[in-house]
Formats: sequence, C-alpha cells, structure tokens
Amino acid sequence: MVVSSKFEYEDAIEFGIDKKKLAVIPAGLDFQYPPREKTLGDEGPLKILFVGRIARVRRVELLLQAVQKLAFPWKAVIVGGEEQTSSVQAGGYLAELKTLSRELGIENRVSFEGPQKPESLAAYYAAADIFVYPSLYENFSQPMLEAAAAGLPLVATPVGVARELVQNGRTGFLTDGDPESIQQRIEQLQDSGLRRDMGNNISKLAGERYNWDAIIQQYMELYRSL
Repeated sequence: MVVSSKFEYEDAIEFGIDKKKLAVIPAGLDFQYPPREKTLGDEGPLKILFVGRIARVRRVELLLQAVQKLAFPWKAVIVGGEEQTSSVQAGGYLAELKTLSRELGIENRVSFEGPQKPESLAAYYAAADIFVYPSLYENFSQPMLEAAAAGLPLVATPVGVARELVQNGRTGFLTDGDPESIQQRIEQLQDSGLRRDMGNNISKLAGERYNWDAIIQQYMELYRSL
C-alpha cells in the first residue's frame, strides 16, 4: 500500500495496516511557475495566501482571527470554492467566513476569490508573500506543495505534506493552529530577507523531492523490490 505522506502513513498504521506493507511515496508536481512578482525592494502590504477547497476542516477562520491582530499593513487572499466533506456537516461555511471578516473589521483587506482553474493559480502564488494553511486534517495537500514550489514560506499545522516541507525557521513554521501562534509566525515573516531565504530553501527542497522523475524512480524501486 502506497501512502502520500508520513501523516497518512501513521493513519494507515492506526487503521491496522502492517508497516511492512506500507511505502511512503508522495504526489509529484510539474514545476513551471512564473518568476516572483515582488522583490525585496517592493513596498506595500504583506500578501498572505490560502488556496484550497473551503471546508470547515481547513479552519480558515483561524487565519482571519490571526491576521486581524497584525499591527502592520497586510492583505489576505482566499482562493477556493466551498465544499462539504461530510453529508452531516452544515453548509454555509464560506458565508460564515465573510460574515466573520466583517465582524472583525477586516473585510476590506480580505479577498475571497472563489474557485480557480489550475492554470490561473500560478499567478496567485507568484503575487503572494507567504502561504498559510491552518487545516485540522490533510492526507497530503497539493496546495502546500504548489506554494512551496512557487517559493512561498509556509505557516502550517503539522498535517499532510507540511511535516516534510516545513523545516522550522528554514522553510517556514509549523504551528498548532491557534490564532496567536499563526499571528506570531506571520509577524516573523514580515522580514523580507527571511522570506527570501525561506522561499529559496523551500522551492529547492520541493524541486528535489517532488519532481516527477524522482517520484517515478521511487515507484520503480518499489516494484523491483517485490
């Protein structure tokens, strides 16, 4: 059985799968991203990006609560359409997030962009400064890998591929997900030099580990071992 991350590997063991029958091989990615639009000399608000299906498990409200506390200029861009991950889960989450942004007094600094085609996402990654992902649970999370490939430092909970991509202080920060913790990590990334170094580190890591040649090689080695 092939799983896509250490997080999913631990889940499989908890479900009763024998360790000897498990292999961790992640999803791959085509690394064709445009150059970063913003440079170290650029002025303007810190642009914070979230990309993903808008579901309650993603806990986007924690991101909104965190950015509301920031004392410097910022802009948050939320990309994705609403999706219910369970038939018993209440709908209307996206509307709740928009209401929350108004209640927090940040509606003019939060942009809900809706679902985007894959070919349009690259422009959002290129225009952003950092990527924040406060999800409660993920098997993998392709958006985090895409953000890493685009050179965005990650502020993420330790779910899905985050544990492989995020080296604290080098490629981003892992957080337990409470708004204060997210706020503090974003504040650290106000430093443009730190963002540049982290962005270079994480894009290099993603390119080395998640290009399709590397992924295919892992599958070939697995098949040969059987």
